[in-house]
Amino acid sequence: MLKFISFGSGSSGNCYFIYNDNGGFIIDVGIGTRMLKKYFREYGLSLSSVKNILVTHDHADHVKSVGSVSRDYNLPVYSTHKVHVGISKNYCVRHKIQPSCVKIIEVGRTFQLDDFEITPFHVPHDSTDNVGYRICYDGIVFCIMTDVGHVTDEMKQMIGECDYLVLEANYDAEMLKAGPYPAHLKDRIKSPEGHLANEECAKAIAENATTRLKHVWLCHLSEENNHPELARKSVEQILRSYGLIAGKDFELDVLKRKTPSGVYELE
Repeated sequence: MLKFISFGSGSSGNCYFIYNDNGGFIIDVGIGTRMLKKYFREYGLSLSSVKNILVTHDHADHVKSVGSVSRDYNLPVYSTHKVHVGISKNYCVRHKIQPSCVKIIEVGRTFQLDDFEITPFHVPHDSTDNVGYRICYDGIVFCIMTDVGHVTDEMKQMIGECDYLVLEANYDAEMLKAGPYPAHLKDRIKSPEGHLANEECAKAIAENATTRLKHVWLCHLSEENNHPELARKSVEQILRSYGLIAGKDFELDVLKRKTPSGVYELE
């Protein structure tokens, strides 16, 4: 059985674990190594079960501890060439990835990691590079798309093909507008290379999901410009306007910013 845990989702640090009985891989390591080890112990898991690391992009909240974890457990780190260059230059990454652990992937080119077939695809964001991942295992399709400036045609196609979806719902438009951020930062967040609003997230799901979709997780919520219940209710309301009922047509959960989600079993 495929399982999924979020250990943190937001600007304070992002880290996800996808695994089966034979082990699995981490997507992004933006939380501290001590915290990651603590979470693994609390869930009765061992970091020795992690075989690989995938990285979406080179911003600190996604890669802060990638070099440390890779070094401590001799884990290969897979990402695009541009992202690896960005990580090597990021002053927030204190321990750089050892050359022997640097693994280059290409957008649109599927590769195999143990039991998993993985396809990276472009996700627009103002980083050096940013990808989402389509992960296939035993007929199950799991997609993750975080730090999303806007929803591309390719992303729409991915949403339509997946059984399980992690998608950014970063901000509420009215909270951002009325909030304390300076104008240039608000413009950056709203830009096509910034982040995805609750409404945009909901429409992407409603307009592209098929009946195979079983579960959606809203990720990377802003602490200042969103709230978990607001995000959930906003998305649910828009879904209803399309005739989709969260909890009936598919499950809908909000991933916590700073604490683990619990273990989800994906069938």
